[in-house]
Amino acid sequence: MTLPTHNRLRVAAVQLQPVLDDAHGTVERVLAEIAAAAADGARLVVFPETAVPYYPYWSFVLPPMTMGDRHRALYEHAPAVPGPVTEAVAAAAREHAIVVVLGVNERDHGTLYNCQLVFDADGTITLKRRKITPTYHERMVWGQGDGAGLHAVDTAAGRIGALACWEHYNPLARYALMADHEQIHCSQFPGSLVGPIFAEQQEVTLRHHALESGCFVVNATSWLDADQIGSVTPDEALQKGLRGGCYTAIIAPDGSHVVEPLRDGPGRLVAEIDLSLITKRKRMMDSVGHYARPELLSLHIDRRAHHAAHGVPQDEARTPYPSALESEEVDHGEPEPQAPHRNAVAGSAPG
Repeated sequence: MTLPTHNRLRVAAVQLQPVLDDAHGTVERVLAEIAAAAADGARLVVFPETAVPYYPYWSFVLPPMTMGDRHRALYEHAPAVPGPVTEAVAAAAREHAIVVVLGVNERDHGTLYNCQLVFDADGTITLKRRKITPTYHERMVWGQGDGAGLHAVDTAAGRIGALACWEHYNPLARYALMADHEQIHCSQFPGSLVGPIFAEQQEVTLRHHALESGCFVVNATSWLDADQIGSVTPDEALQKGLRGGCYTAIIAPDGSHVVEPLRDGPGRLVAEIDLSLITKRKRMMDSVGHYARPELLSLHIDRRAHHAAHGVPQDEARTPYPSALESEEVDHGEPEPQAPHRNAVAGSAPG
């Protein structure tokens, strides 16, 4: 991994039109957009939430009893990580020397997860994180993530953090990345959902995060055409919930748009950003530095990956029941001193 050697670099955000129910078709579009962004001089390209194979729009408008077939189909199309899909994206990142932030529906045996992947410019997956809590209808589709990926990573495009959709309404999750000194925050939303107010909410939320974190924000959403919306549901009343909500944007640390956002149709934004503007913002207000009061307010993070089963090394294994001697022993000595409580500031909690 090679860190940027200068402050200025070009970044891209893709408002992707997925190929519904065709993982291969969507992946081909992702690979084409990676090549196109690199040809435009971008060193970072960001794709929407669960872009591969597609966001499960049907879960927002269909009752659970009728969405079983579509849910099972999503299982069939969802990639494993690692797997052939991630290998193809890694090869494209390596070929074009570009950092790729991609949302996927990750299949891990019997469960799907909303997963964010960061591929460095050499093709290495430097971050794999799962959405902490799926939102509302999404809980019928995805499992819950953990804190293992709740940190920033160094890449050839700078120090990157990522959150998906309404995770941005969890201020502690955002603070965790702020305290880990992200330079570029890569956010992903579904797009073509809820209506115009969803795009307005994204704009307010993400411009605020840029201001509060003192970082750049690169946001990407998906877009569906009328035929795709009709394939999700023929009910015109429900179709209203699958329009609008697109807000693909590149935002500076002062909360301004670097380039005019993309609010409709498929497309790609490319713009040059100047990382020195981060210092310009934080000189006045560093919310995890001179503007913080960690002795009053701090954040404790559990960054362990949680698993359904835990093994004990054989040389440490003990019999499940104490011996007779052990069961009769009584310790009348002084209690062992307890370790002091660690109210760790974000980014310093043990992993």
